[in-house]
Amino acid sequence: MEIGIFSNIAGTGNFDALVADAQASADAGFGSYWLSQIIGQVDAMTLIGAVAQNVPNLQFGTSVVPTYPRHPMVMAEQAKTVSLLSGGRFTLGIGLSHQPVVEGMWGYSFDKPVRHAREYLAALMPLVRGEAVNMAAETITVRGQVTIDAPEPPVLLAALGPQMLRLAGAVCGGTITWMTGASTLASLTVPTISDAAEEAGRPAPEIVAGFPIWVTDDVDAARAVAARVFMIYGQLPSYRSMLDHEGLAGPEDLAIIGTGEAFVCRAARRTRDGRRHAVPGVGVRQRRRGPRSHARLLGEPALIRPAEPHG
Repeated sequence: MEIGIFSNIAGTGNFDALVADAQASADAGFGSYWLSQIIGQVDAMTLIGAVAQNVPNLQFGTSVVPTYPRHPMVMAEQAKTVSLLSGGRFTLGIGLSHQPVVEGMWGYSFDKPVRHAREYLAALMPLVRGEAVNMAAETITVRGQVTIDAPEPPVLLAALGPQMLRLAGAVCGGTITWMTGASTLASLTVPTISDAAEEAGRPAPEIVAGFPIWVTDDVDAARAVAARVFMIYGQLPSYRSMLDHEGLAGPEDLAIIGTGEAFVCRAARRTRDGRRHAVPGVGVRQRRRGPRSHARLLGEPALIRPAEPHG
């Protein structure tokens, strides 16, 4: 298991601060650094391509870039460009976003989102491999090829329910979750996506699980802040379903809050399933790097981030 940092510093618009945060994450022993594509804010992939030029010893990823506003060929072009700029240290995380955003803000139909994801991946996966695509599906038409000479970036699909998990396992490299607890990961996420990958003859999938984190000794106050900051996730149907599956009343019940070694142990238990896990704020990786791996985890006073990994 690997630990990563999920950062919302990009939302501040301070590029120097973003580079410094990514470098500090690498220096502390974390293996990866993830940015979300937040509506109305800076472009996550563009930033990653720039930051990677300044921080050479870190993996990068998006968690996630919404699919609807980006045609698969445009997504592939940008992802391969970032792979080129980062020397192959980039993982493309994509997701559907949510009906209020897709229909209310962008004006696209959110009808049959699993169909959209299936057709999107049918075009995107060969495009990132450099293959020519000629398809006219119900919702997506693609005719062309991306010829950028860069490593193929792994593609992860944000998936919570069984249909999306089976699609991710059968077609792409894995999944990214948010508001999904340890019991749900063990009973639903990991077996569903793993079985689908095995049936499709694909390698074991990569599973990136995100958790809100706050290192503090004032647990009650932190839970109150988490309840307020993450309230929306208890209302969006896809996340509400995951919280219900876990038996949690609200998003604050999923947050990992505490101090010292007890915090480290709890974070490790929460993230023990799958191949790789990214944790918003901080994380613990199974490939141990010694005491420095937990330096930031134990030293930062407040790491709850209001940004949404799923765009």
